[in-house]
Amino acid sequence: MTEARFGNKVRRTMSKPVIEIEDVVRPEWIDSNGHMNLAYYVVVFDYATDALYDALDIGNAYRARTQYSCFTAETHTLYERELHLGEKLRVRSWLLGADAKRVHYFHEMFHDASGERSCVQELMALHIDMRVRRVAPFEAEKYATMQALVREYAPMELPKGCGRRIALPGG
Repeated sequence: MTEARFGNKVRRTMSKPVIEIEDVVRPEWIDSNGHMNLAYYVVVFDYATDALYDALDIGNAYRARTQYSCFTAETHTLYERELHLGEKLRVRSWLLGADAKRVHYFHEMFHDASGERSCVQELMALHIDMRVRRVAPFEAEKYATMQALVREYAPMELPKGCGRRIALPGG
């Protein structure tokens, strides 16, 4: 692993996604414009979130074992390129950060054959105690593990489109 020291922190200098998933645009995902409907980009990103959570051990097994889960609190989706019926797509998922009660991550969807980026989604999730369905801090050991995963996976530079806001020019 290539690393650089920033103050007392060591960060990766070469970025890698936590996970990648593949899928194919299905007939039921096509809208009246003849391309993948915006809702199904979000469905694919939800599949990627499930895979990311499993890779980070905050998914279904974590919930069953601990009675804690993560709920998405905010998303931002940016559509960049159409996808059409039967086209293969690939999603890369990036862990951007985590604190005591939140996980910040980012998905990039690519048209597999051309390599062009089709869509991105940035998300913030809250750590939830399922017994009371309220935001709760990660337990100390899980928090330490999440911080280690951030050190391992957080990219040196945020992916293009991350942190973007919706506004009219001058607004």
